Amino acid sequence: MPWFSFHFDDFAVSFLSVLFEGIPFLLLGSLISGFVDVFVSSERIAKMLPKSPAASILLCGALGLVFPMCECGSVVVVRRFIKKGLPLSSAVTYMLAAPIVSPIVAFSTYAAFKGQDPGQMTMLRLTLGFLVAAAVGFVVLRLPASSILISSGPVETKARRRAGFSMTAAPAGETTDFASIAQAAGFRQKMLLVVQSATADLLDVTVFLIIGAAVASVFNTAVNQEIILPFATNPPVAIASLMVLRSLLSICSTTDAFIIKTFATFPMAAKLAALVYGPLFDFKLFWLYSSIFKTRAVIALGVGLFIVIFLICWRISALNM
Repeated sequence: MPWFSFHFDDFAVSFLSVLFEGIPFLLLGSLISGFVDVFVSSERIAKMLPKSPAASILLCGALGLVFPMCECGSVVVVRRFIKKGLPLSSAVTYMLAAPIVSPIVAFSTYAAFKGQDPGQMTMLRLTLGFLVAAAVGFVVLRLPASSILISSGPVETKARRRAGFSMTAAPAGETTDFASIAQAAGFRQKMLLVVQSATADLLDVTVFLIIGAAVASVFNTAVNQEIILPFATNPPVAIASLMVLRSLLSICSTTDAFIIKTFATFPMAAKLAALVYGPLFDFKLFWLYSSIFKTRAVIALGVGLFIVIFLICWRISALNM
């Protein structure tokens, strides 16, 4: 039997199945992100945080349950937070945790793994995502900001561009987001901004869902599964390979569970590792993180997260999960 045999009908059924399962959650996540973008200012969130750095980190790790964001949106929001004085450790914790510790991600993960112990997978994903994000926050707390943040001028926000402002950089010290623009707007204008923000986020990430669904469908319908069986049956190799694959696919955390669950021959621990590592660090996030943090800090973050999550999930695989 050849290792690759492509049949369009099989591919189309698999591709549309993954796409139609994931799109509703992607749309819902984009709408919530749009409401947060318009109605919740970064100053308001900063005032909610406790003065204790440790308590602030832990709270930011769970803040995604109230203010959910996809990984692309969280990077943009955190850049605003940092400019407005939010402690770096708290900002990084929220940036990493929000794409996983989110009600949208919880619902989509549970729905995707229905029939495959969805409750356990959902709880493990959110818990491990929270713990890893908080751990990174405590590490950042001990490091000087100058060793992490890049030294650059203010970066123009997408809110400024959508609102029709000049395409030049903002004046020193100025930051503009939808929440600040909406302060002087009426309710109808605010709802228009919500739609604009949600639409932009939806368009930004839908392409990654389509690419990911296509790659996963080709993999599952055209590739002879006997070839990858050695990868799937060896726990360390299965965990590492699925983590790398998820990072290369660069799909949104609100829909990635629908794609990862299709790799039926891989153990649950490998799927868990992919679903935790991917939203924290993937191919597109490397470039997004590099707009805020120094390259060496970004590389250290990616390598460190990979090692920690790999070891944890390898230990979980020993429990026959």
